[in-house]
Amino acid sequence: MVSSFCWSCLTRLPPAPRAILPPTLTAQRVAAFHTSTALFSSPVKKKKGDAPVAKFRQAKSAKMKKKKPVERTRPPAVGERKALKKRIVLSNPNALEIEGMQDLSAENMVDARLRGSILGLPVPMLDQLRAVQAFKPKQGWSIFRRPGTVVRRETLELGRLIDGISSEGENKGKVVRKIVTGVKGSGKTVHLLQAMSMAFTKNWVVITVPEAQDLVIANTAYAPLSDENPNVYVQNDATAALLSRTVTANQKVLSSLSVSQAHPALKSAVKPGMTLEALAKLGIQDPAAAWNVFQALWTELTATAPAPGFEKTFKPRPPVLVTMDNLAHWMKESKYNSINCTPIHAHDLVFVRHFLSLLKPNANKPTLPNGGLILYATSASNSPAVYGLTVALKQLAARQAGVNPSSPEYPQPDPYLNADKRVLAVFDASKSTAPKEGALELQTLSGITREEARGFMEYFARSGLLRETVTDAWVGEKWTLAGGGVIGELEKLGRRLRVIA
Repeated sequence: MVSSFCWSCLTRLPPAPRAILPPTLTAQRVAAFHTSTALFSSPVKKKKGDAPVAKFRQAKSAKMKKKKPVERTRPPAVGERKALKKRIVLSNPNALEIEGMQDLSAENMVDARLRGSILGLPVPMLDQLRAVQAFKPKQGWSIFRRPGTVVRRETLELGRLIDGISSEGENKGKVVRKIVTGVKGSGKTVHLLQAMSMAFTKNWVVITVPEAQDLVIANTAYAPLSDENPNVYVQNDATAALLSRTVTANQKVLSSLSVSQAHPALKSAVKPGMTLEALAKLGIQDPAAAWNVFQALWTELTATAPAPGFEKTFKPRPPVLVTMDNLAHWMKESKYNSINCTPIHAHDLVFVRHFLSLLKPNANKPTLPNGGLILYATSASNSPAVYGLTVALKQLAARQAGVNPSSPEYPQPDPYLNADKRVLAVFDASKSTAPKEGALELQTLSGITREEARGFMEYFARSGLLRETVTDAWVGEKWTLAGGGVIGELEKLGRRLRVIA
């Protein structure tokens, strides 16, 4: 049934008063548990910190304040970071000065009564040791008043050997070759430093390669030696640096010796009466001729008689000490590339080839006719894994122990691991016909004895670094904690400050 009212009539009806509306329509429709304010409450006033409401077509992003320019410090100069990393500090003015400390000399370096004590390095010799880079940055020279070394059994043996080669006796002019090995922290590098110090006291000529790795990591220039030998490469800058170290450290000896041989490769640069110091400086001033100059200097140091026309100024040559650290880097391919983009083996570098040839006796004449010591050391902290070197050192130890190379107990390389034959040939068992030229030896450094450890720890106590009573029981405990007297671990235990309340 259609209603008699239309929509227009309904809209004309007067509105009902608010009071007669149902209470459910006037009440606020909110939940009973809600605690918010009423919808019809007065608007909240704006606070000062509130952001203004964006108007129509107005950017809503916050305005960024301009930052004040930051003053940047100047970057370090070229080479400053490297120099700081390699800085050597040899004195600590805060450490106590030890009274009665003896300096290393030609007389006391063979004294067995000083075993276990500390001998200081003479102050005039420090410049020579710095020149040959005998000190390493991570060694603990900077915690004592002055640098010193402990006299251990191997130190006394080394002192007797150098003294015997220098003095008049059956060992005069003897040539000794040694490979020094040992665990990390056993004192291999310090053993080389002790050899250099003793050689300087005897006025030897000291030639060193402080880090073998620097010659094979492609950080110095190289070029083919000549058109006749394109597969052998020369490093002129590295050779010039070697000559610079040699001249600075041995200036007193080289300035007293004169040229006694003819050197056609240097033409008119070498004049009669020229000192060996002036001869070596030719290679420093002109690196292109550095290798020829080094060969001439080596010929002069190994000369036993003057050439015709040089008899007036000839003097007998002193013994020579040759040291090199981190031998393993010379037993593999280097980072240099040939013209065919193939890696160059380290033995193809003429610099490396010369120093490795000193390990094998020369068939024609002695390697060092005036006597000397060839001392190469391995490294246990920065050493590549070279299987050929590992086998060669085992074979060397077996020959030294009296094992015949034809014996089944003699170590043989694994045929499946491809040991480098060139590496094995360096440590070959060939013998020299010269009576005073010995075979290659292997010397393994281990921990020091308890008596030597006691003297070493008393040195820390007298320097003010160790504030404990040094007793036999305490030394035995630290000797055990240091792996049986490993001197590097003993140093870590001794340099910790302990304050007794």
